Amino acid sequence: MSKKYIDVMDTTFRDGFQSVFGGRVLMNDFFPAVEAAKDAGITHFEFGGGARFQSLFFYLQENAFEMMDKFREIVGPDANLQTLARGINTVMLDTGSRELVDLHAKMFAKHGTTTIRNFDALNDVQNLEYSAECIKKYGLNHEVVVTLMDLPPGCTGAHDVAFYEKTLRNILDSGLPYDSICFKDASGTSSPQKIYETIQMARKLVGNDTHIRLHTHETAGVSVACYLAALDAGADGIDLAASPVSGGTSQPDILTMLHAVKGKNYDLGGLEIEKILKYQEVLNHSLKDYFIPPEATQVSPLIPFSPMPGGALTANTQMMRDNGTLDKFPEVIKAMREVVEKGGYGTSVTPVSQFYWQQAYANVMFGPWKQIAPGYGKMVLGYFGKTPVEPDAQVVALAAEKLKLEPTKENPLDIADRDE
Repeated sequence: MSKKYIDVMDTTFRDGFQSVFGGRVLMNDFFPAVEAAKDAGITHFEFGGGARFQSLFFYLQENAFEMMDKFREIVGPDANLQTLARGINTVMLDTGSRELVDLHAKMFAKHGTTTIRNFDALNDVQNLEYSAECIKKYGLNHEVVVTLMDLPPGCTGAHDVAFYEKTLRNILDSGLPYDSICFKDASGTSSPQKIYETIQMARKLVGNDTHIRLHTHETAGVSVACYLAALDAGADGIDLAASPVSGGTSQPDILTMLHAVKGKNYDLGGLEIEKILKYQEVLNHSLKDYFIPPEATQVSPLIPFSPMPGGALTANTQMMRDNGTLDKFPEVIKAMREVVEKGGYGTSVTPVSQFYWQQAYANVMFGPWKQIAPGYGKMVLGYFGKTPVEPDAQVVALAAEKLKLEPTKENPLDIADRDE
């Protein structure tokens, strides 16, 4: 009996760089490693989007579209090049108008993209519908996402299998066009058993012909167990990275996963250990002058209590280093638990993870609930869509008072369209 083919997306050059370096890696420094990855037989790459879009402009004085064009030149026309988009936020940090959502898909199609993975941190399907149409309009594959995490202990009402089934059914009932489905856990906090039951549920709902994949992080130490659970439940694809930007806050290492499936009925894309070793050797040499933050390589047992995604964690600790407040990091992580509990259980992934962080940071630096971070406040007031459960009423009232905004149930795209 032949082994089941599992598609591996190499996230090294997007999520790996974002999770370890906050996305701040110069293109000419890492292009030799892209060539080595191609030589190793990798054909599916995450190569842009997320913070690997804005970080190039903010910090590196590089053009993200130029980087994407050169990446495509290296890997050739047949590689599946994937980017990450945040629904109505696309690669922006605020909601875009319909014009900007359309422009995002148009520009990424123009600059070498094959597939766009498209998620909404609130799992509000309304926020995925228009962006899905735009992605398909420009001939791209649309990978629609259900975002995952575990809630802090004692919290209920979302982020269980029933909640994910409801979200997936909403996606299917909406009729939005998609080519594949990804279950995305940016904080790596979901338990392996929940992953198994979630993928099993999805497979029953969509049948055997739909491509289902899992994305997770090693931040909480259970990523390999979650990938094995997903594969056993019927997943078709997983995301892996290469050392030195694997493990810790990033995805598990390609070599680690090749070891984990030894003796099992899975073929990870025909990848060969010796070729991957050579690729990782080139990547290590390419990044030898880059400072790797210690927290980027660590597993944190506290993350399930205060889910913070790998990409956001290192970006925030870098900012704390710059501001001389890194000593407050453990307190901010601890304060996140209450912020998540009172915020309506949106998934801790961009931009909601940043909202959680900003509010927790404010609670530590200025006193609990003395200030309302603008993003967090607008989220609980409904300006980013509907949260999975109703936010804490006192926090909603405080946000309305501090931000001088009324709660809303209006479509965020309609609000953005009015903003010249």
